[in-house]
Order: sequence, then C-alpha cells, then structure tokens
Amino acid sequence: MLSVLLAVLLVGSPALAAPAEVPAPEPVCAIDDQRIGELSGMAADGGHRYAVNDGGRRIQVFVLDRSCRVQRVLTNSTDPYDVEDLALATDGTLWLADTGDNRKQRDTVALHAVRSDGRATLYRLTYPDGQHDAEALLLDRAGTPYLVTKNVLGRSEVYRPAERLTSPGPTPLEKVGSLSLSATDTPGGPVGPTGSVLVTGGAVSADGTVVALRTYTDAYLYPAPDGDVVAALGRQPVRVPLPDEPQGEAIAFEPDGTLLSASEGVGQPVRAVPGAAGLVGEAGTDGPNAGRPGGEPPADSRAADPAGEESMPVLPAVAVVVALAAAALGLNKLRRQRHRRPGR
Repeated sequence: MLSVLLAVLLVGSPALAAPAEVPAPEPVCAIDDQRIGELSGMAADGGHRYAVNDGGRRIQVFVLDRSCRVQRVLTNSTDPYDVEDLALATDGTLWLADTGDNRKQRDTVALHAVRSDGRATLYRLTYPDGQHDAEALLLDRAGTPYLVTKNVLGRSEVYRPAERLTSPGPTPLEKVGSLSLSATDTPGGPVGPTGSVLVTGGAVSADGTVVALRTYTDAYLYPAPDGDVVAALGRQPVRVPLPDEPQGEAIAFEPDGTLLSASEGVGQPVRAVPGAAGLVGEAGTDGPNAGRPGGEPPADSRAADPAGEESMPVLPAVAVVVALAAAALGLNKLRRQRHRRPGR
C-alpha cells in the first residue's frame, strides 16, 4: 500500500537518469567492529576514514585505517542527542551533526567540533521555522556548515548559521534554499520507494568543487566550481546509484575524488566509486536543466524559498495526507526505537 501511495505522490516528477558511464560502487573493506553497528556519518583524509554512530551517550569518533580496522577512538564526555552525519574541515577538525529529530520535539539542534585530542566544542542551533529532522551536513571550503533536512515528500530544505557560531549558543539558522528529489528504482533501504527521496547524508569534495547528497539508495553529485554550496544545489546533479545498502546513511569523499558509501550494520561493506568527483566537472552548469535538481526551478542562494511551492506535485489533499501518514508509519515501525531526551 505504501509503495502505491508513494508512486502516486511522486508522479509528475520523473527520476533523474544515471549516465551509462557512472561506475557501480565496489566494496573496499567491511566494518566488522561491534562498536560501529549504527554507522551514520563518515569522512576521509586519504590515510584514515572516520566514522560515527547514530545516537549514543557520549561523543565517539572511530578512526579507521584503509582496511576498516579501528585504530583509535576520539572520545568526549559530551552527551549528544542524535548524531546523524560527520564532516572533516580543512584544519582537521571533525564536525558532528547532532541534528536528528524524528519526533520533531527538539528545542535546538547542535554541531560538535571535535579535535584530534578529543576536545569538543558544542554549538547549539535554532531553526527559524520550527523543528526539522536533518541527517546531512555539508561543510564548504570556508568552513560554513549547511544542514539539509529529510522529508518523506522528497523536498529538502537547506539551512546555514545566520550569524557567527557561538558556544554554546544557540546560534540562529537561516533557510537558504530547497531542492526536490524524485523516486528511483534503485533497490535497497529500509522503507521501499520512499527511501529513494529521503536525504540521509552529505559530503563535499576536498577541493570544495563537488557537493554530494545521498538517499538510502542513490547519491547525487552537484557541481560547485566556485565552492558555493547553495548555488551547486540549484544545478543538475549526476546520479550515482548505491544499490542494496540495507540502511545507507554514510557518504564521504576521499581527497582524490573517490566517493565512499556505507550502511548501518556490523559487517556491512564500505564501497567506493573511484573518480566520482570527475563525473561532474562543470557539466551541470549549462544546458536546459541547469539549475533544476530533480526538475526544480533555479535556486537563489539568498532567497527564502528559491525552489518555489509550484514545484510540488498537484494532488488531492486527502491523497497527500494519507501518503504522508503511511510513510511516517512505515518509518516509525522500521526505525529502531531509541529513548531520547527532549531538548538539545
């Protein structure tokens, strides 16, 4: 029933085809450590890979070698609420996106900046328009963080700090864009076709010129030749299928442009698409679909709602409500029940 409803809901927004030359992801190692059973975010610096779990009672960043063995763990006593993604800054600081909010009950979300010695700084954030569940963190080459929300309709909102980050804050966020994704037929994920429109992770290439967002089933690579994340999300992406990941939430770039992806679950492989950043180039900056991710109108990096409401499929209100309820029910049943504290 959910599959039928979602198929109806997403009609009129055709899936973005993956170019024939996009290579399939290949396993490079498997994360067998029992401590990393809920992999949610990943980063890489060429020599090591970094991993974080979804949730937890203290900050833990697992430092892996290239064979996915844990070399050490960066630990801090700060108790996060729901860590969902990880990004590596140019100075080596690891930024944790403590932004999960499945039940829409948090007064604030947070970022944690973790240094190589385990010291961590907390930055609380507030949305300008109510609660959101966000699982993707994008860090541009200037160090500005962007949060991308997760939405069952495939329409994600993009936020960044409206002011200089202060600790502990809160610092207000501003909405700077939105984008829509279309359903695909890539197999995988925990919730059927819904999973192909839910944004579960993000990454930016080491040189800042490619922005990646992933769903449970696919990655979307956006050209950012000038390093502008919001402008990039208004361009036509290259879709890279990531099939058969049971709950794919982690994505990262190696410095050489290799795209890494992985799923929750002990023993799940880390897979690589070598040269993925090179698939993009500036191909998305010109042509009839420039500025139209998934069929969206061009984005304006300063507009409050650059995509515009007209991009949403026109459906009877009842169908929308029923589909949303069914999708939410499916997500709640399939997502592990965690005991969360309201607040941060």
